[in-house]
Amino acid sequence: MKQVQPKLLDSKLFKSRVTSQNVTGKEKWLGYLLGPIGALLLNAVLASYLLPYYTDVLKLKSIWGGVFLAVFPVVSKIIDALTNVLMGYIIDRTKTSQGKARPWLLISAPLLAVTGVLLFVVPNGSDLVKAIWVMLSYNLFYSFAFTIYGMSHSLMVPLSTRNTTQRGGLSVFNQISTIMVTGIIVALVFPMIIMPAIGVNKSLWIIVMSVISIIALPLTLLEYYFTKERITEESAGKQEEKKIPYRLQLKAIFTDRYFVLLILYFLIYTVGSTIKNIGLIYYCNYVLGTYQDGITQMLVSVLGGIPMGIGIFLVWPLAKKFGKKNVTMVGFIIYAVGSLICFLAPTNLYVVLAGQFIKNVGGLPCAYVFMALFADTLDHLEWKTGFRSDGTAMSIYNIILVAAAGICTGIFSSFLNKTGYIEPLTKAEYFEKIGEYGAFTTQKTLEQIQGLDATGTVAFVQSGATNMFLTFAFVGLEVITGLACAAILFFVTVEKTIVRKQEVIVEREKEAFLKEGKTWIPAEERNRLEIEKQDAEAEEIFLQELKKTCAKKGLNYEEEAGKHRRALEEKKAKAEAKQKAAEEKERAKALKMSQAHERKLSKMTAEQLEKISARQSEKKSREENHWLKEKEKGEAFYEKMQAELNK
Repeated sequence: MKQVQPKLLDSKLFKSRVTSQNVTGKEKWLGYLLGPIGALLLNAVLASYLLPYYTDVLKLKSIWGGVFLAVFPVVSKIIDALTNVLMGYIIDRTKTSQGKARPWLLISAPLLAVTGVLLFVVPNGSDLVKAIWVMLSYNLFYSFAFTIYGMSHSLMVPLSTRNTTQRGGLSVFNQISTIMVTGIIVALVFPMIIMPAIGVNKSLWIIVMSVISIIALPLTLLEYYFTKERITEESAGKQEEKKIPYRLQLKAIFTDRYFVLLILYFLIYTVGSTIKNIGLIYYCNYVLGTYQDGITQMLVSVLGGIPMGIGIFLVWPLAKKFGKKNVTMVGFIIYAVGSLICFLAPTNLYVVLAGQFIKNVGGLPCAYVFMALFADTLDHLEWKTGFRSDGTAMSIYNIILVAAAGICTGIFSSFLNKTGYIEPLTKAEYFEKIGEYGAFTTQKTLEQIQGLDATGTVAFVQSGATNMFLTFAFVGLEVITGLACAAILFFVTVEKTIVRKQEVIVEREKEAFLKEGKTWIPAEERNRLEIEKQDAEAEEIFLQELKKTCAKKGLNYEEEAGKHRRALEEKKAKAEAKQKAAEEKERAKALKMSQAHERKLSKMTAEQLEKISARQSEKKSREENHWLKEKEKGEAFYEKMQAELNK
């Protein structure tokens, strides 16, 4: 993976379609919601259905005595972890006019489509041939294509803007994309329509997954064109930039308590949710319902996921009022309670649905707020060290994400094998092996089996040990992980002083410009001037082309140019009016809140007002003391990092 050449990306063809320094609606909807759906859909389907494809369709469970499915995902994730480290290193050293992470979105688009198809077109042949193809295709997708996409995609929110409110909005839109994919398609369409239709028919699996893989290509391109790295652009005017040694970046992030706590929290949460996601299909097929009945998995996923839709409107207002960390921490306690309810009655559909609903209410803050909290930590690291470590930090984040998937798949496969899981068969396979399987009880009677068509599926009743494992995997483990995550988040207080730290970062940027003998221009103003320059160049080209067109068609150039100028003025006037109306609305809202507060205070006694004032004063003093202590330690660390950089 070579570093992207800047000259190619300077072409108008590859420039971002986002020009505003403030986050726009088009950016939210196209770049952060719609664009990521393709790759996230592909990854979500693989997370839920790739292992069942390996066990139930390809019948790989018995290869090498069950060792293959237990070991190869773990080995593959070691490779994946190394490529994530390499990708983080490369991103931090990528310098282009389109940023350092976005170019890799562009590169990942065709790679995702091709490698996604290769995962499923496993050739018929010996066990060795199948094993080699599976290992190669698995690593091409996860260790190469999705590593490139995942690393760059994960950095879009942290690199988008320093405005914490706008960043939080982008984080919500990004998570809506994930929720839409898993909640509507993977949790509803797949179990209710697609899975009952394709059963264990390999050809149908290949067709379905090829379509999903190809869809990822244009949507990932959409994400590339409608995102913007404003934070990367802040240093665009510097003559030279210090090269940050990789060891120094690692030292910076692994000696920071906020980063270490967030990574530990994310590791625990990811392990729990990954094993739960893998176990969902098996749990619904054998414990809660019957094999691919088309309704059980849909009900568990959709009714349990309804809170995710509600959370779009509730989470961020709550996070702004009570703090991102506080809301997420309380959420995880609710999350654990919901999981416990399910675990106490794992075969009762109504109890499980109620428990899943409660659990997902608790999971709302984690789903929508985490990346904003992670972005605050990256800004905190920049304040503390004087340099950005986005790629390195995100490589650690992605290593956990991908390593957990492989390790959890290996563990899950190993327990399936050890507890005696029996994979389903087609009707033809069942009658071919009836002597071997006849002793086992099927989920259907022999008469029903005989009535199936040639591609019908015969599923077996699993042992008590298998069902107990599937129950713990889906609803038991998350009781433990939910409480552990809540405990860890209690100590993550990074957002308390993040605004002050961001102000320090801006002052350092200003000082760096002045030191180079250049006039300091804020990033917003620089962007405005760049847009004006681009608009002027585009206008000049348009007028030249208009002159040629008028000469060719015998039109009056001055008259046509006048029409064009009037149209531009009208467009500008509408935009200014819209902006003014938005500002007026915001001022009216602020005035209304202020008046309501004044009315509330006017009803209080002098004693009550004095108590409120004392509490506010105490809180302000406490916050100031906290900031001064953190500032002292942070500045000492900053000086230490700068000294190492200047050696």
